[in-house]
Amino acid sequence: MNAEIITIGDEILIGQIVDTNSQWIGKQLNKIGVTVHQITSIQDDKQHILNALKLAQERVEIVIITGGLGPTKDDITKKTIAAFFNDDDLVEYPEVLTHIKALFKKINHPFKEVQIAQASLPSKATLLMNDFGTAPGMWFYENNTVFISLPGVPYEMKGLLTKEVLPRIQKQFKLPHIIHKTIMTYGQGESRIAEKIEDFENNLPSYIKLAYLPSFGRVRLRLSAKGTNKEILENELDNKINQLYQLIPEIITGLEEVNSLEMRVGELLKKANKTIATAESVTGGKIASALVSVAGASDYFKGSIVAYTAETKINLLGVSEETINKESVVSKEVAIEMARGVKEKLQTNYAIAVTGNAGPTSDHNNQGVGVVFIAFVSDDQEIVQKFNFGQPREKVINKTVSKSLEILRKEIL
Repeated sequence: MNAEIITIGDEILIGQIVDTNSQWIGKQLNKIGVTVHQITSIQDDKQHILNALKLAQERVEIVIITGGLGPTKDDITKKTIAAFFNDDDLVEYPEVLTHIKALFKKINHPFKEVQIAQASLPSKATLLMNDFGTAPGMWFYENNTVFISLPGVPYEMKGLLTKEVLPRIQKQFKLPHIIHKTIMTYGQGESRIAEKIEDFENNLPSYIKLAYLPSFGRVRLRLSAKGTNKEILENELDNKINQLYQLIPEIITGLEEVNSLEMRVGELLKKANKTIATAESVTGGKIASALVSVAGASDYFKGSIVAYTAETKINLLGVSEETINKESVVSKEVAIEMARGVKEKLQTNYAIAVTGNAGPTSDHNNQGVGVVFIAFVSDDQEIVQKFNFGQPREKVINKTVSKSLEILRKEIL
């Protein structure tokens, strides 16, 4: 069962907003066994919409449209969909009008005549009541294809999809099971991992696919299984994951859904009854942000000092001005002093400190763009490592965060 998502709105095409709706819809459809075949973004233009609907009907069984259902003149989706189905009769739904008036009264906002149009739908549409806004959703079924029109406001779309759309799809179609399990790996690149697991990948059954999802400092390995028997799929995926653990145990931290690197670090800290603090320059607090993204981080994370300038490093972390003048702010000596300073100041068992050049310039120090020093200090050891993460700036920052967590996990173990 294939679906296409069509997002309507000039604001998406000009980059004014990010299309998060399609990402969320795709994930929800996948959970019930519907494969997203294509995602299309188009202008608020009648002919563009008509063309997109016609092409989608030829490709898939389910078409989900978001956007263009407002009361203003630039929102033309409703009338265009009516034209697509040769349905020129807009029918007013009293229950929708009552609902809209109640919403306006609840927020103490005057009801305007322009809102009345929101209560009118094409006569061929099945009403999908929108409890969270004024624009109802619409369900059409023609030539073995379902067309679903939803508002573009994310929380309204999510409410309608969850309450109305997904249950209707599950009732109307016989759907397969689609199961994904994603393993998190750190420390090796995509090509190196592919070499190690080449035989494993070549011998996967036809109903299981492997995808490599690389990002800064980490590669996710997603195994996807599709079939009619959920139990068999689950067992086979577990078997394949166990095989991967045997092939590349040194770089796997766990399953993405339950064991990201920051979660694994948190578990290790809690188990050891140890605490951590960070001192960050180049990353601007992103290591701390990763650590506190895990529920219960207050059990082991005491805090962070973002010391972005030499003055702050001296005043808050106790870094020696002489060290900075002699070695520059991007140096192993400064990184170690930063780590010592935050560990002492926040009274923790462990500390991580980072200093480096994210670019585009090197800020008058003797290290090139992309060079980062990461220091780890515990009650009984001190280490510092130098890395060159290249360019651009975003890559340097994110790879520094990943590598810092990787070092922290290794040293705790």
